[in-house]
Amino acid sequence: MSRRFQVSLCKEQLTFSAAHFITFNGDICEALHGHNFGVRCEVTGQLTTDRYVIDFVALRDELAQIVLELDHHVLLPEKHSMISVETGTGEVVVRFRDRRWIFPSGDCRILPVANTTAEELAQYIGDRLMDALRARLGMLDNIDRVIVGVDENQGQWGSCEVFRRSAGDNDSVD
Repeated sequence: MSRRFQVSLCKEQLTFSAAHFITFNGDICEALHGHNFGVRCEVTGQLTTDRYVIDFVALRDELAQIVLELDHHVLLPEKHSMISVETGTGEVVVRFRDRRWIFPSGDCRILPVANTTAEELAQYIGDRLMDALRARLGMLDNIDRVIVGVDENQGQWGSCEVFRRSAGDNDSVD
């Protein structure tokens, strides 16, 4: 009988406060606002020789570091087709049509996403997490699947499956 195991990580320290705005319905841009975001992670796979799916300490610490980098910042999309983000000397200028915001550059995190939705934040965090875990732990041969979720409003989760091993794969990312 084949068994798969899963670990979940959802801790109080995996929260961050940040400001953002998103666009929706094609060309509507909401007002700048903030959330106390929560982050969770689920890892599914086979047990290692140490009898766990993944080292909880490594998973927790790497995820906490990524979350800390987002805390108390304005999250801005680098790849949005209608939002312009320009970095200058000490400031970031953001434009959407006739609207313009200027932020101190140290207060911003410009992310490689098209929109700072919970789903895209989950993908960003998950991609960063996978890179960090590979750097810390090496190949993740026993891992079958990794899902990262971002809660933007006490129960409104956006998730992204950032890793899924298919039969015959060697540590691939979708």
